[in-house]
Amino acid sequence: MNKGKKIYGFMVLAALFWSGAFIAGKYAVPFIPTFTLTFLRFFFASLILCILSGAARKKEEDRFRLKKEHLPIFLFTGIVGMFGYHVFFFIALKYTTAINSSIIGAMNPIVTIVIAALFLRNKIPAKQIAGILLSFFGVLLTITGADVETLVQLDFNRGDLWMAAAVICWAAYGVFSKSKGAGIPPFWLTYYSFLVCTLILIPFVIWEKPWQLLAQAPPQAWIAVLYMSIFASVAGYMIQQIAIKQIGPSKTSIFINLVPVFSMVLATLILGEALAPIKLATAGIIILGGCICQFSGSADQKG
Repeated sequence: MNKGKKIYGFMVLAALFWSGAFIAGKYAVPFIPTFTLTFLRFFFASLILCILSGAARKKEEDRFRLKKEHLPIFLFTGIVGMFGYHVFFFIALKYTTAINSSIIGAMNPIVTIVIAALFLRNKIPAKQIAGILLSFFGVLLTITGADVETLVQLDFNRGDLWMAAAVICWAAYGVFSKSKGAGIPPFWLTYYSFLVCTLILIPFVIWEKPWQLLAQAPPQAWIAVLYMSIFASVAGYMIQQIAIKQIGPSKTSIFINLVPVFSMVLATLILGEALAPIKLATAGIIILGGCICQFSGSADQKG
């Protein structure tokens, strides 16, 4: 029981770290190209985990050995969970606000339930279906700004759509980690996922020719990269992986509901973004839908 309570507390901390990534990302995206920014985030994160791997190997050497059959798992988590989510995330921040992107990010629990139902054959109770529809309605209000004309003309903010794609990647990563990575300790699943992402990004970084721009990046952009590497990536993902194994992906993903709350406060205080009443309303609708889903009860949620 105490162990369960502790992981809940750590997941609140992880949500705070992730909300800070929306702020840090807004500082970095104007100065560092998308693939390069993703590469730097995971290069530094992988370096940190490499330094820590000696201690982890001694602690878990009897529990995990890297084998050929692990390669497809790390390819999926590295490409979909790390490369896919973060590339889409940084593209989204170029075109939309930190508040909007974090509100759409709150859809993760709902998308997680849908993906688990599709691929793990988890049943969706009627109450969960109601929560899913409510949350999708909240997202629709977010990306349209509650403007019917925007919906009719399908004139959506491209950043909001990119963030929706990022959420799908994040949710798929969580479900896949639970189903296929159950036998891999959290440290190694995180480390090798980061490493695959870093290596996959190299040709994309060369294509961007970042050496022409990085010298012009201000100190705050580099501080933002380090923050995302240390706190949002290493600490956040390690906590998430431990939580997925202890309480399951659906219960873990409910803490994403805290991210828009933290992000709205931070974006208003640090970035000076306007917090319109409609944003509070849509965030509330999405979070309410997520809570209905989480507490309506499913096999995954109970275990």
